[in-house]
Formats: sequence, C-alpha cells, structure tokens
Amino acid sequence: MSATAPAVSAASASVSTHVLDTATGRPAEGVAVELSARSGADGTWTAFGTSVTDADGRCRGLPPPPRGTTHVRLRFDVGPYAARGTAGREAFFPEVAVAFAVAPGEHHHVPLLLSPFGYSVYRGS
Repeated sequence: MSATAPAVSAASASVSTHVLDTATGRPAEGVAVELSARSGADGTWTAFGTSVTDADGRCRGLPPPPRGTTHVRLRFDVGPYAARGTAGREAFFPEVAVAFAVAPGEHHHVPLLLSPFGYSVYRGS
C-alpha cells in the first residue's frame, strides 16, 4: 500500500478516484463526485458521500463504503466542468456513472479519463 492510500481494515473496502481531462492534458478541477454503495447485485443503491475534485483532479474525503458493501458506484457530474472549459458548450456526457465490485480489505482506485466525446475508466493502484 502506498503512503497516500488510506488504511483499510479487514472488514471494509476503500475507494478513491481522480479525473483527468485528456483534451487539455490537465487534471479536471471542480467535478462533483457522488459515492453510492449496495450489498448484493440486486441491492438498492444508497448514496454515502460526495466530494469535488481539487486542483490535482483528486477527490479527498470520500467515505469508506459500509461493511457488507459488494458494489460501489461513482457518479461524476461533468456537465458543469465541460461548460466552464475552453469550448464552453454543453457536455455530450453530462454525467458519468461507474459501478464496480469491491472486496473487503482492498483499496479500489478508479480514475476517470475525460474527453469532450468520450471517457475511459480503469482500476488503478
């Protein structure tokens, strides 16, 4: 575990993210992110926390999902960020929702690479 990764107990998972704007080659500052969690593939999503990306495109302070969480969803509100950009136009993707499985005791870093007409996500470290 890196020095910047949060400590995780054996009973819980942790989640972090950051957003990079691939069109500008810079971090995407000011993107609101909501973390939701559920237990089981058919469980109901419950919002547990929000954050806004900082100057490095990172979300600080997302809470750990509760014990028993099997899936997490990160919802990125990218519309306002796109409207502030150099193009100054409505976003093609006004929001991006990424759902993924989590395992107890593991850290899950899921970055978003954002461009005007596409996006990509991956499990980072």
